[in-house]
Amino acid sequence: MDFGYWTPIYGGFLRNVGDEGMPATWDYIKSLSTLADRLGYHTTLVPELYLNDRKGVEAPSLEAWSLSTAILAVTQQLRVMTAVRPGFHLPAVTAKESATITDIAGLTAEGAARFSLNVVAAWWEEEARQYGGKFTRHDERYTQATEFVEILRGLWEQTPFTYDGAHFTVQDSILSPKPAEHPPIFAGGESESGRESIATFADSYVLHGGTVEEARVKIADMNLRSQRIHQRDMTEFGMSTFIIVRDTEKEARAELDRITTINPNSPGYASFEEFVANSELDVEVSKREYSVGTRGLRPDLVGTPEQVAEKINAYQEAGVTLLLIQCSPAHEELARIAEQVFPLVPARERAVATV
Repeated sequence: MDFGYWTPIYGGFLRNVGDEGMPATWDYIKSLSTLADRLGYHTTLVPELYLNDRKGVEAPSLEAWSLSTAILAVTQQLRVMTAVRPGFHLPAVTAKESATITDIAGLTAEGAARFSLNVVAAWWEEEARQYGGKFTRHDERYTQATEFVEILRGLWEQTPFTYDGAHFTVQDSILSPKPAEHPPIFAGGESESGRESIATFADSYVLHGGTVEEARVKIADMNLRSQRIHQRDMTEFGMSTFIIVRDTEKEARAELDRITTINPNSPGYASFEEFVANSELDVEVSKREYSVGTRGLRPDLVGTPEQVAEKINAYQEAGVTLLLIQCSPAHEELARIAEQVFPLVPARERAVATV
């Protein structure tokens, strides 16, 4: 298992807690990034959100691409997975930016690219309206994403490159210099059309949090699709999860209760009542889904280091290769996880954790 984490571009991850001690500033992100690099974290996912969906649309939210470049410039081994939403970007420009950022990032000791992309289909119509993004409906989002990635790879590999699609067109385009290593492409989606498209254009798949059996089924499905299309398995399987580690299970469960206590005045983009009405989940499950998002509490990685490590090992056996952790406050909890959980989980070569 490789350990990664979400960069808190929006001041935290919790809808029910106001100040999490993670200000949306470069000073904080720089400190967290260099700490995570020293601790041996493998990857950080940098979300792309122009509005803040955790603390309210008027709350601060940092921009993903400038932030990613800065993180790469101040770290040594940490891989940065930058989210990109095709409705907000021109693919040829993104290909150019990616080549430059890959050069800034350099390679890991194993020769792998330190910069990667997480292609995200549009999902927030209000944000697209405010920022002039192209908001496409569900199945069409994946057609748009497929074209976007085909242009990226075409420009990384060919000169000149021409492409005429329903959403994007480039004509005799020249990209130089090209990236020394292609940035790996990640993507996530659970609909039939989404999974089929992702198996076609992505190297690796990102799951929302789920049970071990849910992860096992999704991983098997995506590998079958990739084998049919490319005659290979997908390279990596990442999963989002929120982790709470304490000395006793009672303390961990108390923290879980604290962060899932619904605040009727929560500034989140949707009220809890609206969330329940639209989620088709019971109230107790909805509390968790609403409180953290990305189904981060569904894996239930809550407990002592030994309990959490045992569950992580089960996910590893199911095929998950990369955990993308949310925790609060990140600087304290990432250090705790590295010190107490890393040694209990079989891993690829990884730096020794030093707080």
